[in-house]
Amino acid sequence: MAGRSQPPYRPRPNFSSSSSRSYHPSQPSRNFQSHHTKNVNSSTPNGTPIQNNASDNKTSSSNWDKVIDEDIDDIQSLVGTCPFMCPVEEREKRERLRDLAVFERLHGNPRQSSPSLAVKKFCRTISVKTLQDSDVRPLSVLEDTLNYLCNLLDSTEHPFEVVHDFIFDRMRSIRQDLSMQNISCSRVVSMYERMVKFHIISQHKLRRCSGSNISSLSYLNMEQLTKALATLFNLYEANRTTASIFKNEAEFFSFYVLLHLDSKTQGTGETLSLWFRRVPSHIMKSTEMNFARKILRYFKLGFYKKFIHTTESESSYLQYCIIEPSINEVRSLAISCVNHGGYKPQPFPLVTLSKLLMMKEWDVASFCKDSGLQTSVDEEGNSCLPTKQTTLIHPKGGLHKYYPLESERFERFSVEL
Repeated sequence: MAGRSQPPYRPRPNFSSSSSRSYHPSQPSRNFQSHHTKNVNSSTPNGTPIQNNASDNKTSSSNWDKVIDEDIDDIQSLVGTCPFMCPVEEREKRERLRDLAVFERLHGNPRQSSPSLAVKKFCRTISVKTLQDSDVRPLSVLEDTLNYLCNLLDSTEHPFEVVHDFIFDRMRSIRQDLSMQNISCSRVVSMYERMVKFHIISQHKLRRCSGSNISSLSYLNMEQLTKALATLFNLYEANRTTASIFKNEAEFFSFYVLLHLDSKTQGTGETLSLWFRRVPSHIMKSTEMNFARKILRYFKLGFYKKFIHTTESESSYLQYCIIEPSINEVRSLAISCVNHGGYKPQPFPLVTLSKLLMMKEWDVASFCKDSGLQTSVDEEGNSCLPTKQTTLIHPKGGLHKYYPLESERFERFSVEL
């Protein structure tokens, strides 16, 4: 309506059970042994596979999980013997078919690779009748393969989406080999932690990529992140002794909480409050979990200043990578509140707004423009935001342009897989 400003926009996280995506780590089972045990990979409390309710037009990895779970009883005694990152037979076959990724080509030759370059591809369907021990890599080889893949993450020779796609597929193959051998020792815990880190960092980097397939890559990456995180929680419990806790366990539990910031990626049937009751008390009292719960509360209540400044001062790099997509949404709330609640004859200085939102001043002006608001310059030459504007918009799907959180602390962040 002309002459009236719109009420402040407030982000509303959705914790209902009707959402289309699942962030529900399985309830830890207490029936595990320390090494070769029942399958802990991507399972729910009763041992059934985690179900993915994504729409049919999205590519899903649920089919291969079903294959593995149905056939797992037939291959419980399987112990891999392949000494290479890729079985010789597969490497030779892919050389003949010119099915080599750019990272696997010897001297750039699409028909030639080597044991030090080829990495076993993920196979969507597996026949246990023809599966040989030599087709599966033992734990030590899988660890070496994971090290090799993690070292590729910072490669700049190719676009990041190409790097991601290769590592993404080969890590799924690693998890597949682990699942087929039912290995769940503490060494596997470390491997899964590194794989979860990869998916979080990749999601962060994919947001800065452009291309027609980025949306699909991001979707599938989030799908595998949730599956890997669910399995990791099972592995923690499988290797727990008395009240012990793994070094990074609290931070990885906090990732699950922070994933609930995104209203488009909400859970199954269980609310966070019920999930919290099952989390061990020493994890609930940890600094990492206290931070995650505090951030989620600020987001839900619309405390935009506390949300932004607490994120800047307390988050780890990986926590920030998960929180980052929600920062624009919270900034939109702040802009809306300033526009709606400001005094019309007195425009709001952009320099003040830049400190509030932790953005560069010219990024604030661009952000306001993206939100449908006009900025102006006062008599002293300072940029301002006139309030009570009626043109404020909230684009469907949110603002897609990335505005970094201005922080010297974040510039010093680094993480190793």
